Amino acid sequence: MNIPESLRYATTHEWLLIEGDTGTVGITAHAQAELTDIVFAEPPAVGKPVKAGEVAAVVESVKAASDIYSPVSGEIIARNDAIEADPSLLNSDPFGQGWIFKIRLSDPSEAAALQDAASYRTQIGG
Repeated sequence: MNIPESLRYATTHEWLLIEGDTGTVGITAHAQAELTDIVFAEPPAVGKPVKAGEVAAVVESVKAASDIYSPVSGEIIARNDAIEADPSLLNSDPFGQGWIFKIRLSDPSEAAALQDAASYRTQIGG
């Protein structure tokens, strides 16, 4: 399974790409495969403050609804409206066009608590 080495991973299957003081968040390929066909996505509102581990977004698949947690604390600065119009982007391109939100990190050191690719691979049995 594709697990990009440059990302950090939450145990709840969100990924984080850090660029300066901004993080881009999405769900992993493993998460989308477990959910199967995603039919609804609701990214968080811009300006919303979130803490690490808090629910930030919701996705629904033909199997279940699933909360998406913020892997770090900060303020939502962008949301991917494209996934609302086409939730299947979360399935077809989870590490690219299927990103969910961008966050301005309030404490960049929180990212150190997230897993690297090798640890996440071990978590999912890959």
